[in-house]
Amino acid sequence: MVERSDEAAVMTAPTDGRELRRQGRRTMAKLLDAGMAVLAERGYHAARVDDVVRTAEVSHGTFYLYFSNKEELFQALALQCAEEMTDLARSLGPVGPDAAGLAELRRWLGAFVDCYGRYGVVIRAWMEDQVASRELARLGVRSFNAVTAALVTRLEEARPGRGAQTALDAAALLAMIERYTYFRTSRNLDVDRAVMLDTLARLVHRGFFGG
Repeated sequence: MVERSDEAAVMTAPTDGRELRRQGRRTMAKLLDAGMAVLAERGYHAARVDDVVRTAEVSHGTFYLYFSNKEELFQALALQCAEEMTDLARSLGPVGPDAAGLAELRRWLGAFVDCYGRYGVVIRAWMEDQVASRELARLGVRSFNAVTAALVTRLEEARPGRGAQTALDAAALLAMIERYTYFRTSRNLDVDRAVMLDTLARLVHRGFFGG
């Protein structure tokens, strides 16, 4: 999407191509940031292109250089979110019952909270089945499956021999983490980040990893 708009700009303006690419990336980032803000404020169904261009302080013409509609904008945000969630899943190291396991869990939970802070509106749309596109819905399922699979692996290492119960534990754990983070962010709770992570990590460690 960005490359196509950049090529169009190169054909219409006698400016250095690298500068146009930089401008294109900045404009794309501005539109994505505005889209995230509008979706967070108004919700997926109520958000409009008018709201996005007003928030981004760009013209409608500029918006349509990059996206055909708000669904394409959401798709770009969803793809970014899916990439980060896949990386997040891969980053979870072994979580033993000792202090090192608690520290690793706390680090990973901090990364999850940061990801949710950036893409909460996308994650909520997936979790609450707001997405009409089957492709985007499948993308959400794959993203959460990747995280669940990582949790299953670490739970099996920490508490082997539990069979199907491990998958149920992983699903419950992910749901708990997501809802906890949603409640904290949606209610704008004035909770110290370090205290919040210490509490969440301790609860998860004791409840799921035998800490």
